[in-house]
Amino acid sequence: MFFKPFRKPKPLTDADALSAYKATGDLELLGALFERYMDLIYAVCYKYLRDEEESKDAVMQLFEQLITDLRKYEIQNFKSWLHSTARNYCLMQLRQRKMIAGEVSDEAEIVALPLTVWPETDGLDLETKLNHLDDCLKTLSDEQRTSISLFYLNQKTYADIAELTGYDPKHVKSHLQNGRRNLKICMDKRHD
Repeated sequence: MFFKPFRKPKPLTDADALSAYKATGDLELLGALFERYMDLIYAVCYKYLRDEEESKDAVMQLFEQLITDLRKYEIQNFKSWLHSTARNYCLMQLRQRKMIAGEVSDEAEIVALPLTVWPETDGLDLETKLNHLDDCLKTLSDEQRTSISLFYLNQKTYADIAELTGYDPKHVKSHLQNGRRNLKICMDKRHD
């Protein structure tokens, strides 16, 4: 009698683990998948939050969020989606901190990137949506694109943007409003 050497079962790919989780709702599958990227997620959270305990809490919050989010959305690349979700979660935490501390003026609009981009839209995957967003950003004027990037991605206030760019503070507000409107129009066209 020949014995085959005992082999560990091949680990599931991210896509296989996601579809198995969606089918069964088995939290052990989700936990195993999340564990693969836990160090990455912690590093992203620590990069933004700069506090070990707060970063650990963020990792746990993100896991809890995944329990429902993964059943709702089609995700093509789990690692990049998880990275973006973690980054956006941390940015929202930082914005909330600034609001509580009163560091953001009342005139500045507080609009953080949502944890999932356009959740109620059809089956477009995150990468496609982000590509559309990138393409639409390129259609904006330099002033609008710069203002939007500094405000949303670098979390600068109107005054900071005016100081960095030399724009009049009233024009910064105008560039942001017009940029958001033009971005929405462009994204709506691409969605249709």
